[in-house]
Amino acid sequence: ILPNCFYFFNLKRINIITIKKIAELANVSAGTVDRIIHKRGQVAQETVDKVNAIIEEFGYTRNILASNLALNKKFHFAVFLPKSETLEYWKSQAEGIEKAALEFSKFGIVLDYFFYDYNLASFKESAQKVLAFDCDGLLFAPIFYEDSVQFLKEYEKKKIPIVMIDSNIAEENEHAYVGQDAFQSGYLAGRLISFAVKNERQVLIFKITREIESTSVYQQRIKGFYSYFEDHDELTNFKFSEFTLKDSGIDQLNLEMFSGVNSVFVPNSRAYIVAEFLEKNNIKGVRIIGFDLLKENIEYLNKGVIDFLINQRPEDQGYMGINYLYKKLVLQEETERTHYIPLEIILKENYFPAKR
Repeated sequence: ILPNCFYFFNLKRINIITIKKIAELANVSAGTVDRIIHKRGQVAQETVDKVNAIIEEFGYTRNILASNLALNKKFHFAVFLPKSETLEYWKSQAEGIEKAALEFSKFGIVLDYFFYDYNLASFKESAQKVLAFDCDGLLFAPIFYEDSVQFLKEYEKKKIPIVMIDSNIAEENEHAYVGQDAFQSGYLAGRLISFAVKNERQVLIFKITREIESTSVYQQRIKGFYSYFEDHDELTNFKFSEFTLKDSGIDQLNLEMFSGVNSVFVPNSRAYIVAEFLEKNNIKGVRIIGFDLLKENIEYLNKGVIDFLINQRPEDQGYMGINYLYKKLVLQEETERTHYIPLEIILKENYFPAKR
């Protein structure tokens, strides 16, 4: 008898009870129980109280996945990203998204992609298509800051979940974010620049930009970098200068701009451009810190030209962005709105290519 009683207790504790069983105990139809659980239609308050009392006593958890599968329900997620053909970083983001799409496809997840070129006109054109598209959730990489803010204001009228990756441009609202803490990553770069340095250092902040990178991420990294030294006013031996290079042409570099420079901070994924120039001109002893495990960056990291790369796991960002929408819409779970990706400090000595 005891084993049976124990088993029945466990059944209650893990909430195994069906709508049919609740209906039998309440002496009502299964349809009535379903209406009470989903708060549809008119049911006498006495019946509502009776059914709710049984649910409270025995427990009932709706199997949302089973319901969706039974109804063959589809969930369409719009994915609004920069094109990834020429940039390895965004290719990694897309790979993470595809991994999640494959994993969750059996639960009715369908992705609809909207890509844009690296110019404002293409972004605006794609934004209009996304606004006109009917879907259940949006995964968005807000690259052009001002126009992304305007797009979000318009898109919010749809009243559907939005998750941003790479850049968080709307911390004050209810949208979700998966990615780095950009300010903290710049702050970390400042610490790495200052590490084990006693003598005077000339630090060059090398802004290799295109129009697309006037983003909050880019600016927050630089702000965080300077903040590290503001918070450590004992580091008076550091002097700073900035140089802006439009696009990524190495032919625009010259020896004079590196005169007296001991350290270089590149607040995006193009540290390899500086490294290539220094190697070609046999300039040694310059500490370089940049971002992301692009193959070109890894090449110069392994050669010892780049000292540190701060990695933000772009593939994980893409995967977790879709995972957020899956939990929010399919499982109907409450999910943390902000998920910061851990910042990894990659050196020549600890880099190992990820297994695929």
